[in-house]
Amino acid sequence: MTARSQAIEKPGWSDIPTDKKALWLQRKKRFNQNKPLLLMFIPIAVYFILFKYIPMFGLVIAFKDYNFADGIWGSPWVGLENYSYLFTNPQMTQIIRNTIMLSALTVLVGFPFPIILAILLNEVRKMWFKKSVQTLVYLPYFLNWIIVGGLVTMIFAQQSGIVNILIKKTTGEAYPFLFKEFSWIAIFVGSSIWKNAGWSAIIYLAALTGIDPSLYEAASMDGANKWRKIWHITLPGIRSTIVLMFILSIGHVMDIGFDQVYILQNPVVKNISEVISTWNYKVGLGSGEYSHGAALGLFESIIGLTMVLTANGIAKKFNQGLW
Repeated sequence: MTARSQAIEKPGWSDIPTDKKALWLQRKKRFNQNKPLLLMFIPIAVYFILFKYIPMFGLVIAFKDYNFADGIWGSPWVGLENYSYLFTNPQMTQIIRNTIMLSALTVLVGFPFPIILAILLNEVRKMWFKKSVQTLVYLPYFLNWIIVGGLVTMIFAQQSGIVNILIKKTTGEAYPFLFKEFSWIAIFVGSSIWKNAGWSAIIYLAALTGIDPSLYEAASMDGANKWRKIWHITLPGIRSTIVLMFILSIGHVMDIGFDQVYILQNPVVKNISEVISTWNYKVGLGSGEYSHGAALGLFESIIGLTMVLTANGIAKKFNQGLW
């Protein structure tokens, strides 16, 4: 007996409107088709529940004077005193400013590079050359920031760096790239682009495969050159993917990460390199001020969520929202 005939025999089934019956059967069919995918999703859901959602209960220490002896729930409640301490601390304004500045520069300057890289790779017709370039640009993503930081230091070190060796041969005097604020910021943003652009380009390359080739053929017949095709066909074809990636990147404006900043920073450029994540490590964990660290982390997350919602709200006005 088929699923449809079984469903029809259920009590009250004949009283249900035809359109609702069709919708119910359609949903049941879709559920049965997606059972393998749902089973594959279960380990992912368990991971996020155990390691992402359950630990959120620990955020309560942002409103407590936490100590190990009393534990999370036994520590005395202090309300907003931790936030009062943070935002009356003169250093905190500078730390938040540095976090926003470095993150915004990384997003705004680095965001177009994967798009450009994907378009350039998509235009390559020699497969051996395309695969070779793809391997070279994807490889940095799989390197740890400790390795990347070591490479950057080796290249730009004042005494023994490769760049300064060449500069000394021409000008006779080395330049302290890692000890000047402007050059440090440029190296920070540049190393982030070098490490991540290749991996992000994969997403845009996948989106480019969805563009109908007949559009390019029609454009060629109309006399359009390569740049016209990219501007009028390629970019509009991946516009939804670009908007999606931009909204996701906006959510990380306050979450600059820890590894890259901590490895590249030094006391000379502390005024522009001290960010929320490094402060949390040095003060929140290093000095045992767990409540202050949790309070600052919660503030960082709320700002990130607000920016994502704002960016998505703006995108929805152009019918390009994420949800």
